[in-house]
Amino acid sequence: MTRTPGFETLQIHAGAKPDPATGARQVPIYQTTAYVFRDADHAAKLFNLEEVGYIYSRLTNPTVSALAERITALEGGVGGICCSSGHAAQIMALFPLMGPGTNVVASNRLYGGTITQLSQTIKRFGWSAKFVDFDDPAAMEAAVDDNTRAFFCESIANPAGYLIDIAAAAKVADKVGLPLIVDNTSATPYLCNPIQHGATLVVHSTTKYLTGNGTVTGGAVIDSGKFDWGKSGKFPSLAAPEPAYHGLNFYEALGGMAFTFHSIAVGLRDLGMTMNPQAAHYTLMGIETLSLRMERHVENARKVATWLEADPRIEKVTYGGLESAPCFERTKTIYTKGAGALFTFAVKGGYAACVKLVESLELFSHVANLGDTRSLIIHPASTTHRQLSEAQQVAAGAAPNMVRVSIGIETAVDIIADLDQALSKATA
Repeated sequence: MTRTPGFETLQIHAGAKPDPATGARQVPIYQTTAYVFRDADHAAKLFNLEEVGYIYSRLTNPTVSALAERITALEGGVGGICCSSGHAAQIMALFPLMGPGTNVVASNRLYGGTITQLSQTIKRFGWSAKFVDFDDPAAMEAAVDDNTRAFFCESIANPAGYLIDIAAAAKVADKVGLPLIVDNTSATPYLCNPIQHGATLVVHSTTKYLTGNGTVTGGAVIDSGKFDWGKSGKFPSLAAPEPAYHGLNFYEALGGMAFTFHSIAVGLRDLGMTMNPQAAHYTLMGIETLSLRMERHVENARKVATWLEADPRIEKVTYGGLESAPCFERTKTIYTKGAGALFTFAVKGGYAACVKLVESLELFSHVANLGDTRSLIIHPASTTHRQLSEAQQVAAGAAPNMVRVSIGIETAVDIIADLDQALSKATA
């Protein structure tokens, strides 16, 4: 094409060409572990990163590579990798940046499992995290010390659906010379483009909206290619001789593709957080309808949130697309296509009423997932955020009297009717 393709074109065509061997139009599932080398010289060039190709499916696979190319194109990055889950993607994003004794400054508005991963699990690597309010640039900057290596946030924070000001966070990150990592799972590249607003790396749980049908788990890390990894001397894995790869200086040799190649040649090689080709195939098919689904998700979420806000049985609705939301102004600059379909609401009657509500719904599915075509609900305080203290739950937007909903693409009046009958039982 002579012009830059639009989003809807890219979501169907990026990373996909007819199979050269068979002419198959859809990306085949390359269900293989290894690939035959042409000769010894070809094998050596692949292992030395002198030539791009396939060696072993723990590193790269044609189906998985097609998915990585497609997400990279939609996010406006230069390169990307796919891995086994969203949590794996977060570790893969941090892995080339961190070392023992280093820390990441993270938003206090995060998914409960991510808070646990950053506050507890990464301690096993000798890393640590500091949690601050990303609406407070001064607090972000004050949390930085000589050992800080990155900032981390979610574009639309889970569970409350809070819209983060990515541009403001990127401004702080640029000022102190650190990369900004943005989890774009809840927004998807259709509703928000973090790289356009200054993010260095974008991570996804492809399990959610990108796949859209609740069938497989997966994750992705997309690199903007814009960060100077050699400037500060803080990122030796990328901009100094890498002992795990024959002393290669990835940034010196590969420039803007340094992060992506390091993630494959070292990260996937040694951590093995590999996406399987069938999962990649399901996600590729899901992305083909991403824009259509997100439009309906947003339309339904706005209708449901508006109805809930007016209902006397509800204390509070956190949907960022409501004019009453403190982050609503960001829908005019960053989230111009909508505030997503994830939010929470507080039920009068507290914890017990929330549990009764969840148990009384018929159309909604009570699951620990989001981003499905189906409407989903969960009570975070008793499930996804159960491991947090009540103070942490409140800070994360998962107070005991809150339920989280992921609004699907069913008929909106049916969604509202199901909530109505369940609320009647829960607050009787």
